[in-house]
Amino acid sequence: MTRVRWLLLVVIVAADLAALFAWRYRREHRYDAVIRNSARRYGVSASLVKAVVWQESRFDPDARGRAGEVGLMQVMDDAALEWASASRISGFDHDQAFDPVTNTLAGSYYLSKLLRRYTNTDDPLPYALADYNAGRGNVLRWMKGNAATNSAAFKSEITFPSTRSYVDSVTRRYREYRDEGGP
Repeated sequence: MTRVRWLLLVVIVAADLAALFAWRYRREHRYDAVIRNSARRYGVSASLVKAVVWQESRFDPDARGRAGEVGLMQVMDDAALEWASASRISGFDHDQAFDPVTNTLAGSYYLSKLLRRYTNTDDPLPYALADYNAGRGNVLRWMKGNAATNSAAFKSEITFPSTRSYVDSVTRRYREYRDEGGP
């Protein structure tokens, strides 16, 4: 009888683990087509957009941040309005950014803009991610001397531990998604 109970316990645990992995897989791939389309539209790597989505909201389209950021990519009101204006969308309301399509379009637009902003560096990615997370004013403070063009020096100048961690985490996740073949 004890052997049967152990076998039953193993089966239950295995089923729970399988359900957990299936749920995580669905959650992480549910928005792949949306991410791919938004990234393609603005010339950004879909793997990078997906890494930002993972870091910002863990694929929760209803996520809200403390500073007013919303949705999958945690888009701020100003960034969403800038995207809407550039896309000639009148009457845009920030609550529309909860829609995954709208959110990833606005976030990909903004991310593309940030990557282009730092093309005079050896690698614009850390600069763009720091800007996405901490804002342009902080990035400009950290871009002194060699850090103005050298991304390794720039990362060492980031004074916010959370932003340094954000840049590292998104970069690591971006490489994982890219190496897996992206969304």
